[in-house]
Amino acid sequence: MATWKQIVLSLVILVAAAFGWVLFFPGAPQVLDRLGIEWAHASTPKPGSDAGSKAPGKATEAGRAPTMVVAAAATTETINDRLQAIGTGRAKATVTVNPYSSGRMTELLVESGAHVEAGQVIARLDSDVEQIALDKAVAARDDAKAKVDRLRALRASNAATAVQLSDAELELRNDELSVHDAQVSLDRRSVVSPIAGTVGILPIAAGNYVTSTSAIATVHDRSSILVDFWVPERFAAAVRIGAELTATSLASPKDVFKGTVSAIDNHIDEKSRTLWVQATIANPADSLRAGMAFQVGMKFPGDTYPAVSPLAIQWGADGAFIWVVKDGKAQNVPVRIIQRNSQTVLVDAPVAVGEMVVTEGVQSVRQGGAVRIADEDDAEQATIAAGS
Repeated sequence: MATWKQIVLSLVILVAAAFGWVLFFPGAPQVLDRLGIEWAHASTPKPGSDAGSKAPGKATEAGRAPTMVVAAAATTETINDRLQAIGTGRAKATVTVNPYSSGRMTELLVESGAHVEAGQVIARLDSDVEQIALDKAVAARDDAKAKVDRLRALRASNAATAVQLSDAELELRNDELSVHDAQVSLDRRSVVSPIAGTVGILPIAAGNYVTSTSAIATVHDRSSILVDFWVPERFAAAVRIGAELTATSLASPKDVFKGTVSAIDNHIDEKSRTLWVQATIANPADSLRAGMAFQVGMKFPGDTYPAVSPLAIQWGADGAFIWVVKDGKAQNVPVRIIQRNSQTVLVDAPVAVGEMVVTEGVQSVRQGGAVRIADEDDAEQATIAAGS
């Protein structure tokens, strides 16, 4: 093919590509407007012509009829203002009671489901050896005490030396410590509950041989229930100690309990990107149990953003934007999309509540151009014009 033919063919392809870009690229009119090329208005009918008399609306001062568009008022919506999470309840305190030493359990003084107080004896082990040791220690202490009394009387008449009296008093103190040690060993043959609460199912019976690792009973303090739940990372800064919440038992959705945040973990879990939070729920009727599942609800101030119709979002070379009608003229407002909903799109942009945002007819709108918002009678006509 000759060189001049190749040049002509290349020019034709370039012109066709430019024409296609102008027709089909959404941001083309804005780009050309910034370059000072008003291609979209080259064919605008002049005032007084037949074509111009058919254009809707009154003519502007510049001689162009305002563009008819469909617009909707901008509103606001709040996000991140409500939290729903699933949590697991546990008792305020749970203790597994073990004996201090090994031995044969001679008595079990409680039953499953019984309420015990802190320090109450729930079982006893055989204690004959410990009782004998205590009796010996007491006898030795009494003998040492009598000896000290005699030496004090002799010391008063100089019949005993100070050294003899001092040695006797030291022996008495050691014997008293031996009595205390024997008493502790005897007391530890009684198994006591360290907290007040409810006894669970007893895993062992009287007569069994137990060791220091044997579980005698499990005691739950259910005066209040702790609910552990995890909140998404975006709520981490909003959760505060003492914040109120509601908890609904999944087993009984009609029962709603009020509680407060009692503890917050000090780090975000790297795998789940959640924060561990603990809430406290009062349980005066003892109707809640450890291990129950709860749906936790919390309310926050949230973040409020302008909300516009999804049809209003346009895309250009610089990103997303919308057309806002101000004083009868179209203004290009860049936006940052925050969240897409079924009916609206939340954006970060300087758009006030009630400002009219163009939703249909955007193809004919230009920066600073005059527009007329179609009323109900003109809505169908504007829709047809936008689709043509």
